[in-house]
Amino acid sequence: MSSPSSPPLLKKLLIFFLSSILFLATANSETQCLRFKSIISLGDSIADTGNLVGLSDPNDLPHVAFPPYGETFFHRPTGRFSNGRLIIDFIAEYLGLPLVPPFYGSQNANFDKGVNFAVGGATALERSFLEERGIHFGYTNVSLGVQLQSFKGLLPDLCGSPSECRDMMDNALILMGEIGGNDLNYAFFVGKPIEEIRELVPLVITTISSAITELIGMGGRTFLVPGNFPLGCSVAYLTLFQTPNMEEYDPITGCLKRLNTFAEYYNKQLQAELDRLRKLYPHVDIIYADYYNALSRLFQEPAKFGFMNRPLPACCGLGGPYHYTSGKKCGFEGVEYCNDPSKYVNWDGVHMTENAYRLIAEGLLKGPYVIPPFDWSCLSSEIKNNVSSDTKKSIL
Repeated sequence: MSSPSSPPLLKKLLIFFLSSILFLATANSETQCLRFKSIISLGDSIADTGNLVGLSDPNDLPHVAFPPYGETFFHRPTGRFSNGRLIIDFIAEYLGLPLVPPFYGSQNANFDKGVNFAVGGATALERSFLEERGIHFGYTNVSLGVQLQSFKGLLPDLCGSPSECRDMMDNALILMGEIGGNDLNYAFFVGKPIEEIRELVPLVITTISSAITELIGMGGRTFLVPGNFPLGCSVAYLTLFQTPNMEEYDPITGCLKRLNTFAEYYNKQLQAELDRLRKLYPHVDIIYADYYNALSRLFQEPAKFGFMNRPLPACCGLGGPYHYTSGKKCGFEGVEYCNDPSKYVNWDGVHMTENAYRLIAEGLLKGPYVIPPFDWSCLSSEIKNNVSSDTKKSIL
């Protein structure tokens, strides 16, 4: 025979049991749900928010320091290689963070919520290594290794103790590039045979992998690692390797097939290395950003995204079928630019327009172009709604 006090006791036990389950579920959700507090960026012109200009002689500024660069969003040049925002800018906006400030040349900048070391023209491999192999370039000597050393030198200003630094790294999204593309670009542009350029691929990827490993050792937990773009759709490549043999062009996009095949080869090798790192560091999120396919779709179905048909020509450029002439860069006197950059994918022959970068970023954050799929569900509904509205405007 049960006592009169049994039902209340059972009720209390049931409430305690359910509360414990709810607490554990919430705790587990909070553990898995990481809210990024900052962005750390390394790379080249695809992510440069002003570093190359900051490193340059004020009396000899690069072409990106002049209009029409920056005209669409900032209404002035900011050192970005586009008419407006870049992929990194859209990622920052999506995460509810301020636009990531450049490190080089900045005075009294606040790096608490992000710092960018990406420099236009930067390579993964050291400049001396490439020049020993006859690959000469004059843009910059700020390689990935130099950027990494700059970041390590900044750490004492970002965090006061090793534990604070690890906590900062743990809560940061680390954007690794795009980097390595210029190593290949420079080799192509000086006329190296493709077999020799293929030999650079494992060296570039090993350098990127080593940098990721070093950052993991410092406490890095989430990495976004972009692959290469479809090189055969680049205006600079289309101009340099122009041929009357129409079989070399993709009939749908007009891009050069063999150069895209090379970019696909590079991306497969990079993904294989990232797979290896994931097995070594299962507690770390190493996300491959599929820049190749996120951009390719814009050339395959331009009208769907509001671009003009066959949007290969550069918006800002001069001469030839693709509005591009080597040595006559966008920003130089006499170089023309289009009335509506939103209709163009290519901006200056090497880089994309803000509208293209916006759609690439959307493909990473809301679409299928990250491997493995990454859950951005931690973001507040307010941030998501803002991005959704902004994205709709871009497509319209």
